[in-house]
Amino acid sequence: MRQLVTYLNDHLAGSVSAVELLDHLIKSHGDEPLAKSLQEIRAEIVADQDVLKKIVQRFNANESAVRKAGAWIAEKIARIKLAAAGQKKWQLGLVQALEVLVLGVTGKQLLWRALNASIGTSPLLRGVDLVRLEERAIQQIEHLETLRLEVAREVLLRVK
Repeated sequence: MRQLVTYLNDHLAGSVSAVELLDHLIKSHGDEPLAKSLQEIRAEIVADQDVLKKIVQRFNANESAVRKAGAWIAEKIARIKLAAAGQKKWQLGLVQALEVLVLGVTGKQLLWRALNASIGTSPLLRGVDLVRLEERAIQQIEHLETLRLEVAREVLLRVK
């Protein structure tokens, strides 16, 4: 059980990093269409984060403040690295930030799939639609990947 709670808390911490990164990107891109798309994805990630928090509580466990703080710090360090690659406006750092988000949401998709395959019938998960959560993660990945490729075309065409 402890390993499962650790696994859940790792994903919860990852969602904290994703929301922090999205907040930064939304702020950086203000009124651009990209910001609106990222706000939509952020809202879904926060909703998924809430489901994950409820699952952790159902296992009579606590959210790991240490993991969430570590994720918060890691996002700040990643932001510095991305800024060095040019995170402002349409630069390579934005492509990399979107790649990080694609990877994170892919991890979330795999979490929902693993829970469904292993303990999906547990009474502790009653009312949690793991299949729908996985489908939503796939849609988020597709949306982020579409944005990433659009930005990559803009950025990489300018590289000389």
